[in-house]
This record gives sequence, C-alpha cells and structure tokens, in this order.
Amino acid sequence: MAVPTYTTAGAKATTAAKLNQSIFGISDINYELLRQAYEAYLANGRLNLAVTKTRGLVSGGGKKPWRQKGTGRARVGSSRTPLWRGGGIVFGPTGFENYSKKINLKAKRNAIRQALSIAATENRIKVIDKLELKEGKTQELVKLLTKIDAKGNTLVVVDTIGDKLKRAASNISDVKVIQPKYLNVARILDADCLIIGSQAIATIEDWLDVPAKKEAK
Repeated sequence: MAVPTYTTAGAKATTAAKLNQSIFGISDINYELLRQAYEAYLANGRLNLAVTKTRGLVSGGGKKPWRQKGTGRARVGSSRTPLWRGGGIVFGPTGFENYSKKINLKAKRNAIRQALSIAATENRIKVIDKLELKEGKTQELVKLLTKIDAKGNTLVVVDTIGDKLKRAASNISDVKVIQPKYLNVARILDADCLIIGSQAIATIEDWLDVPAKKEAK
C-alpha cells in the first residue's frame, strides 16, 4: 500500500512509501474490538477525584433533634441522616473505585493494526522522510504542516523527539508528537491526520508485524 510521502522540506517525494499490508491494509475490521480498546484507554486514564461523605464523616449532628416519643413526629437520631438535607451520602463515590479495564496484548495490537488500516483507507496517513527543524520555532512547524496539507488534530509519530521539535509543537494545541511505542487506538482514531516518520514506520512494522505473523499461524 502506497501513501503520500514528503521530504524533510515538505516537498512531495518522487517515490511513495509502501506500507505493510498486514498492518495498514486490513479489510476485515472488528469494530467491537476497536470499541473495547478505545474504552479501555479512556478508563485507564480516568482520574478518581469524586469523593462524598457518609453520615459518619459529615460534621455535626451529635445531638438528637428531638426526643424519641411524644412529639408526633417520626423518630430521628441525627440531623446528618441521609434522609435530611445536609446529611451524609449513601453509596456515593469514596475515591477508591477502580475504573480500569483490561484488554490482552494480542487484542490490543490487533486493534492498533485495524485502527491504522482505517486511517490508511481514509487517506489520513502521510509519511515524511525526516522531521527536522532548524530553529525549533512554532512558525517553522506550522509552515511545514501547511506544505504537506496537515489539517485538524494532527498526530506526529517519530522515532526520536528532539528538543526543537518538542518546543515547536508545544505551542500548537491540535498537534501531538509521540513515539511509536505510545501509539494506541484512541489517538489514531481521534487524529484527522497522522504524520509518520520513515524510521517510525519501520519501528511500527517491527513492533506489530511479528505478532501478526504468529497469530496467523
């Protein structure tokens, strides 16, 4: 499978890069697997910040509001009962909940291969020979992205993230620079454009092609 390929300066290369068919050209897509991998990524990154107080943690309420009998009202022992306003919360989040979801390594890699195949089919993948910036300025990176027609949420995948590239991309909200080992289904599917370095292509294929051959046996 051939995809648009660009030089370091942003000009279109004469020879298009060829991608591994078993990684970027899968036609039989399992959307249920993609959903599971996407949800697992979001769940595993979820911060457990919500905490409520039970009736034993709410301050006050030590005195019985009224005597047990003779008032005609329902008996109550504390103003911090969950039935009253300002009382404790029953079955609320405690801060110790575990929202993580597990997905095995074989399924995870298979989902990444399918997500990359979808991106390739939708022409969202562009290959660049080498992503180098002379000055490391944001304007320099913006010009390069404009030359290769990278629009929207852009995911840049390179083998090595230099200081200049990191500095230039840090000021662009819709550009994310990662290494191949941090690729996941959510980042691939959410990206409007994937710019992958030629060396990163080789790393991805070494990472995902070996399991694909083993699983095919």
